[in-house]
Amino acid sequence: MRTIGLIGGMSWESSAEYYRIINQQVRDRLGPLRSAQMLLYSVDFGPVEQAQHAGRWDDTALILQDAARRLQAGGADCIVLCTNTMHLVAPQIEAAVSVPFLHIADAAGAAAVKADTLTVGLLGTAFTMEQDFLKTRLAAQGLNVLVPDAQERRAVHRIIYEELCVGVISEASRQVYQQAIANLAARGAQAIILGCTEIGLLIKPEHSDLPLLDTTELHAQAAVAFALGDQAV
Repeated sequence: MRTIGLIGGMSWESSAEYYRIINQQVRDRLGPLRSAQMLLYSVDFGPVEQAQHAGRWDDTALILQDAARRLQAGGADCIVLCTNTMHLVAPQIEAAVSVPFLHIADAAGAAAVKADTLTVGLLGTAFTMEQDFLKTRLAAQGLNVLVPDAQERRAVHRIIYEELCVGVISEASRQVYQQAIANLAARGAQAIILGCTEIGLLIKPEHSDLPLLDTTELHAQAAVAFALGDQAV
């Protein structure tokens, strides 16, 4: 079994989901007492969040490059960045290490293509919905990516940072997301990419009329596939 290196803490609420999902899947595949070989480097999200909203992306890259190097030095065979937004600096992180970097958009895109849902709605932080780093990678896999309108993007973003990242689950906020999903469906979305690793804490399959592609779940599955040798290095 290969060792998975997780860069977490952004937020730790979703990093805990990665740990749970990866271990559950290894147990399901290998037996009841089996668990994954993992290293977790959990960063302090406060400075990262401040740099995000100030547009200091080079500063965030330095923090995450350091985390990736430490994981590789500790024996990690791959790097899994447990956040969609910080894939904005994925090229810099990937360049800092020699082990494979498992990109979150590749996992989500592959699932959408496999399900033949080539027009997808994307929910995430404003950075993820409004910048191209994730959408371009998804489009390269043949997907047409739709995002909510400006007002809904602001609401989705606020709920992530003010509620989900601090463990608050609100029925009122769930309804905001459900309306955004309904509006994306009306525009032709065939599935919804939960493009922030916290959204799956709020929106479950029973809350959506469209299929959900949860990046946390899919990224964790990709990590397990790599660790167990399903995926070529």
